[in-house]
Amino acid sequence: MEHRILLLALRGRDSQIAQRLLARGGHECVICASGDEMTEALAAGAGAALVTEESLAETDRHKLMDWLAAQPPWSDFPFILLATKRAGRRPREAAEVLSKLGNVVVLERPVHGETLASAVEAALRARRRQYEARRHLEELKSAEDTLRQLNSTLEARIDERTNDLSRANNQLMQEIAERERAQVALVQSQKMDAMGQLTGGIAHDFNNLLTVIGGNLELIGRRTTDERIGRLADYARQASERAGKLTRQLLAFSRSQRLIPEPVDVNALLRGMDDLLGRTIGPLYQIEMQLDPSDPWAMGDANQMELAVLNLAINARDAMATGGRLTISSEAPAPDSVLIRVKDNGTGIPKHLLDRVFDPFFTTKPIGKGTGLGLSQVYGLLQQSGGSVSLDSAEGVGTTVTLRFPAARPALDEAQGTAASTADSGVGRERVLVVEDDDGVRRFIVECLQSLGYAVSQAAGGVEGLEHIRSDPPELLIVDYAMPGLNGVDVINEARRTAPSLPIILATGYADMDAVHRTIDPSRVLRKPFQISDLEAAVRGALAAAP
Repeated sequence: MEHRILLLALRGRDSQIAQRLLARGGHECVICASGDEMTEALAAGAGAALVTEESLAETDRHKLMDWLAAQPPWSDFPFILLATKRAGRRPREAAEVLSKLGNVVVLERPVHGETLASAVEAALRARRRQYEARRHLEELKSAEDTLRQLNSTLEARIDERTNDLSRANNQLMQEIAERERAQVALVQSQKMDAMGQLTGGIAHDFNNLLTVIGGNLELIGRRTTDERIGRLADYARQASERAGKLTRQLLAFSRSQRLIPEPVDVNALLRGMDDLLGRTIGPLYQIEMQLDPSDPWAMGDANQMELAVLNLAINARDAMATGGRLTISSEAPAPDSVLIRVKDNGTGIPKHLLDRVFDPFFTTKPIGKGTGLGLSQVYGLLQQSGGSVSLDSAEGVGTTVTLRFPAARPALDEAQGTAASTADSGVGRERVLVVEDDDGVRRFIVECLQSLGYAVSQAAGGVEGLEHIRSDPPELLIVDYAMPGLNGVDVINEARRTAPSLPIILATGYADMDAVHRTIDPSRVLRKPFQISDLEAAVRGALAAAP
């Protein structure tokens, strides 16, 4: 219905002739006996309309003009007007009618058949693009509704679990009040692990949703020529990036996000954050660096270390509402450990709250000013890094947070920068197989790879993906981890039996990372949610490193 052509020619046999001509091109045409009949057909669905000028002048146009004025924002219905060749300008009334039609192409008769067919094809193509814009808008609205619903469900589930854990913890603390401090710490650790499993599972679902939402918003922003649509898509994409940051915090807290530990020059890392810290906390605060002259090196994940220091700096800023001094220091008190301290002279934390500061979702900030995940994220990072974190605070004096990392030997110069040489070579028509059970994520990856010039095949599960590899081996495999039946590690192991040299990328938002890293190089793990540039870099790197 939405691709048929409406014909309005009230005189002679123009309608029948046009219908036969367009039928040769495989088009369905509907002849309308009046303007009202054509308006009813437009409401039912059409791709374009072919109208003679005299028929438009002779018929009642009120309903037609009302329908055109009521079109949704994505619609600009195309008309092809067959006009009689005339000398001089068109009468004023006829010109006003053309103006009200809007998207109209005027062909003067006599018209060659090929010219008419070409004009009709152009109008239908324009209408199909409008339908595509409508589909994208509907998908965006559906994704927003889904995310909103999931957010409301998340809050309810977190509240329910938090209340349950709080009641259980209160009862437990009453029973073991006489036991030693070490037993209390053990109970607290168990509570953190239980909450970590909950948040890690929720983060997995979020990562898939955010990959689809953020990726498709980026595609819309890249492809649209409408400045307003591009701006709106960018606003939504920024919101999805903030949601992605929250998800990364959940994963760091739950210790489900695998760190990549390496020797880190602590002083260089802190000096490199100077500008970022200044822009983040603002001009009212004085930042003082007290760095150990011995230039200590620590074993850790540099990105997560920066994030931990930034979180602590933001907490310090919020504790110094009218300005103050932030001191960041490094120290190597022993050969096997390196300390980073973040100290403020703010309001401090009440003594009765000190035991709760590392609890997830606990915050002393006003509603809407914090998530309560900053310190719990720092706690999770230090646990994964083999270190520890401690906090000292006094009301009216300030707070000092101490991060203890394992010491490391300085990195060798020749070990730096080797990954940068991965292939700036142009993209060819390499064949890529995408194995992903989530339809939205799979469609996004496939569309991105196709737009980058790759030949892409796809499979909705591990068994189907292995059949592809056996029948038509690709030059690159991109596989999800969490899938029903065979998971990503199972697919990788089986694929290597069939094609031992096949380069593989594992795209995942949450997984049994110990099993993953026993199977595949960490540099070949693509974290969800990712941007198009991340996907492109991963594919190029994997193809460049292939034998």
